[in-house]
Parts: sequence; C-alpha cells; structure tokens
Amino acid sequence: MGGLFGVASSSDCVYDFFYGTDYHFHLGTRRGGMAVKNSHEIRRSIHSIENNYFRSKLEPDLPKFKGGKGIGVISDYDAQPLVIGSHLGTFAIVTVGRINNMGDLVTAIALAREKLCTHCWDGSSYF
Repeated sequence: MGGLFGVASSSDCVYDFFYGTDYHFHLGTRRGGMAVKNSHEIRRSIHSIENNYFRSKLEPDLPKFKGGKGIGVISDYDAQPLVIGSHLGTFAIVTVGRINNMGDLVTAIALAREKLCTHCWDGSSYF
C-alpha cells in the first residue's frame, strides 16, 4: 500500500505538500519522495524510508524547494516521483497501486510495439 498527496496553489506550497505527504507515512515502508514545480524547473527528492521516518529523511531537503505545485508519495515499491519529458511538456507523476497481471501487460505491450513501458518495480525495463 502507499499514499500520495498533491497541492496546486498560487503561492509557495512546499510545506503544505510536505506535511500532507508525511501524514501518509504509515501507508508505505520503502521509499518517500516529493517534487515541486516552479517557473524554471521541477525539483525532486527521493529517499529510502526503510530505516527512518519520511520527515527526518526529506525535511533537510526543504530549503531546496520552492514553488506552487507539488506532489509527494510514500511507496512500497518504486522510487518516485518520476519526472517525464515528452512532447506534452515536462511533468512529475506518482502512482500508488498494485497490478496483478503485470506479466500479461508487459507481454501485450512488447507484442504490440506501439506503447512504452519505461520502468517496472523490479528494476527491469521494457519498451
């Protein structure tokens, strides 16, 4: 299980989404991460929370963040948020969920050769 939290604001929202994500700490045990967008860039930080709390791992990074759009995640599997650069622009995404038929989906994607699967939780990559 995991948890995610996001904020979109006209003013700086770093502490809002930091504490909102920290509230979800009990939902995950492996990775914690956050990303914030300002007018120049998307900045992110990801840490292992297997042996420590989300707050103690990510709070030292807060001075590096400033912006009005932020997303945070507690995850049991993946290092997140992912920052994606595409023809749609650059954005950060997080996912929380379980895919029971991962093998079937990867096979279907590989056979179709029309879609992209960039990274899977076990570290393997497929196209």
